[in-house]
Amino acid sequence: MSLLEVRQVTQRFGELAAVRDVSLSVEPGELHAIIGPNGAGKTTFFNMISGFYRPTAGSIVFDGVDVTAVAANQRVAMGMARTFQITEVFPELTVRQNLRIAVEVAEGQRLKFFATRSQRSATEARVDELLELGGLGAHAERHVGELAHGDQRTTEIMMALATRPKLLLLDEPAAGMGTKETFDTAVLIRRLHRRHKLTIVLVEHDMRVIFNLADRITVLSEGEVLDRGTPDEIAASEKVQVAYLGEKREGT
Repeated sequence: MSLLEVRQVTQRFGELAAVRDVSLSVEPGELHAIIGPNGAGKTTFFNMISGFYRPTAGSIVFDGVDVTAVAANQRVAMGMARTFQITEVFPELTVRQNLRIAVEVAEGQRLKFFATRSQRSATEARVDELLELGGLGAHAERHVGELAHGDQRTTEIMMALATRPKLLLLDEPAAGMGTKETFDTAVLIRRLHRRHKLTIVLVEHDMRVIFNLADRITVLSEGEVLDRGTPDEIAASEKVQVAYLGEKREGT
């Protein structure tokens, strides 16, 4: 059974159909990338998956449950976590404090006035685990606002992982990064996917990241599915070359 099934969803804003009749299936342990030119409907589609928009038509099934009408925060509790194009962290707090807040929220401790010694110990152990997983140990006591953009993004990804998600949604994780930061972010995503068997849906503009990481790719254009397949199939697709890249490659 697929972990995520998006079935013929449409999203209208008045007379404008930003997404039309788009379907997507994601298997457990898969890294599925969504690409397309600006205005293709990627962000709108992502917002429907994560619960920020309710589809005008169609349905979304997550882990065997129809979540079409389920709110975003409830989807998080069910095992769906998301990052955003603009990094969402607390820049005035340290990396450790950011991760501690995420862990406490994930474990429901933010609603309690007091935590037991064992709860505090478990929280700190989880924070240390996330610091190690993200390679952030050397920055643990630094304010996030002082860090390079790539390290801020890594902090945000680790905060999302505090919920121990079944599905991680990454919205342009390499946006605004230089070559070295993009490489480091790609290495992190590959490690989460392959070593830790995390299921990931990724929206990204950097084709180097997409073609090096994805198991399958869905291409959107003007709110509709243009093509889907493996990285090799998408790279060879004449439809993608013409509509997405703007030209047909010689010899194809």
